[in-house]
Amino acid sequence: MDQAKSTDSPPTGENNKSYWRFSKRDFFPEKSFQSWATYRSALRETPLRFRDRLVGRSNDAAELGEVRKRSENEMKRCLTWWDLTWFGFGSVIGAGIFVLTGQEAHDHAGPAIILSYVASGISAMLSVFCYTEFAVEIPVAGGSFAYLRVELGDFAAFIAAANLILESIIGAAAVARSWTSYLTTLLNRPSNSLRIHTNLAKDYNYLDPIAVVVLIITSTIAIISAKKTSYVNWIASLVHSVIIVFIIVAAFAHADTSNLSPFLPYGVKGVFQAAAIVYFAYGGFDNIATMAEETRNPSKDIPLGLLGSMSIITVIYCLMALSLSMMQKYYNIDREAAYSIAFKDVGMKWAQYLVALGALKGMTSVLLVGALGQARYTTHIARSHIIPPFFALVHPKTGTPIYATMLLTFASACIALFSSLNVLASLLSISTLFIFMMMATALIVRRYYQRGVSTKPHTLKLVACLLIIIASSMGTSAYWGLNPQGWAGYVVTIPLWFAGTLGIQLFVPQCRTPKVWGVPLVPWFPSLSIATNLFLMGSLGSDAFIRFGLCTGVMLVYYLFFGVHATYDVAHGNCEETVGMQIEKVSDMEKATMKG
Repeated sequence: MDQAKSTDSPPTGENNKSYWRFSKRDFFPEKSFQSWATYRSALRETPLRFRDRLVGRSNDAAELGEVRKRSENEMKRCLTWWDLTWFGFGSVIGAGIFVLTGQEAHDHAGPAIILSYVASGISAMLSVFCYTEFAVEIPVAGGSFAYLRVELGDFAAFIAAANLILESIIGAAAVARSWTSYLTTLLNRPSNSLRIHTNLAKDYNYLDPIAVVVLIITSTIAIISAKKTSYVNWIASLVHSVIIVFIIVAAFAHADTSNLSPFLPYGVKGVFQAAAIVYFAYGGFDNIATMAEETRNPSKDIPLGLLGSMSIITVIYCLMALSLSMMQKYYNIDREAAYSIAFKDVGMKWAQYLVALGALKGMTSVLLVGALGQARYTTHIARSHIIPPFFALVHPKTGTPIYATMLLTFASACIALFSSLNVLASLLSISTLFIFMMMATALIVRRYYQRGVSTKPHTLKLVACLLIIIASSMGTSAYWGLNPQGWAGYVVTIPLWFAGTLGIQLFVPQCRTPKVWGVPLVPWFPSLSIATNLFLMGSLGSDAFIRFGLCTGVMLVYYLFFGVHATYDVAHGNCEETVGMQIEKVSDMEKATMKG
């Protein structure tokens, strides 16, 4: 049977409600928020409810059926592997490759920047494997949030959800402001000439209305139709690809192999420091997983689109890094405009405009695909009631989540207008790596644990081995940060990681086999993904962890005062929506009985 048909939830019937409605019931249908008295009562039960949500888990059937119904209208299944492949290009290849390559080659890696891209590419591909299996098995709009909710529970999913929304808002704002910067380069004007100078504090004193306009335009396209967004992305990504091919060919035409010596001027540590930063040139592929709900045949289209695009992107990145390193000595590479200055130095000054155009096209695609994918994350998060379910509604005609898109656009536009975002760059990095690490953990849990099937001894062995894998990976990362020239610590941490992974393979039987497509070499690949993501997290420095901790603290406050009560009510039927669903089920049973 075609999977697109088999995973469609049954029709929800004629929906007479207007999409454009803004009542309290649409935002707060849960019993806990019906009055101050019920809210105070809920707050008194916070410890009990938190324990309930800590162990509460969803399941595949619920995510594919009941949870999807909360959007009232279906998203349109209109995307193929071809669309997903180009979405992969559009989502991943942005300005990062143009900015980060020169910066990290100059500061940390030297000509070995290509090894940094190889290392980060391997880590990214391991995460892609995990996302692909989940997206094929649970083709819903929630992406990693939905997958973690099924395997690690509601609370773990909330941590992911909070980081996803934060990453979506700040990431879009950062790209939009970069769009303005590259536009000034294309117009050959000073960097802040298109921004409005104010007397606000430093890093907030240049207002960027162009960034706001770009965000609104790309979000409007995403709202109109997923398929039409795909058409626009095809064109933008095709132009971008042509420019990148030209840059690679032209750079190799002016290459000098002597520029590759010395190859490791900063040592191996520099390679991995750079890898932790350039890793985020690969960011954005997770947006493709959120489009599974709109994919015609997820079992075929998602592996082709996601794995295919990321494989090609990895090769492109390595070629671009190598070509830059061969054009100039690493210490002569410009940190801010590496390719433009490199071409200028070899007599191709006009190429700087082509580079700026390529970056603009790339960022436009990133914003376009981001608006599409991030709104789908938000939609599914709202379906779970972690944020108000109003933002889960899908428009009956466009088949797109308009409210979720508007929410993210408004928040991103506010930040893009005021903030230069220098302080938050590393926060985005650590959030992404943290979620990818959780995804790899969830995949191991999915394969080796199943409620009602796994025995208690096997479950305890699985938990013990996972703790060993995570602890040893953290130990490796910490030892690298504290003593990069040493080796004694690795004699302990690496064998422990190996023992933990081998322990799962030998002593914990697999409870689930993927129906269509699965990650190869489980548990080794996901275990390696855990290790590499934690290792790269450790390369980011203490400031990133401090900011991450502060943001997580704020998220927990929100969860304890709102999220835990909303999700508890939904899970236990204390919600107008769930009561309505129960009445609908009873009505269907009565009809079936009468018919019988």
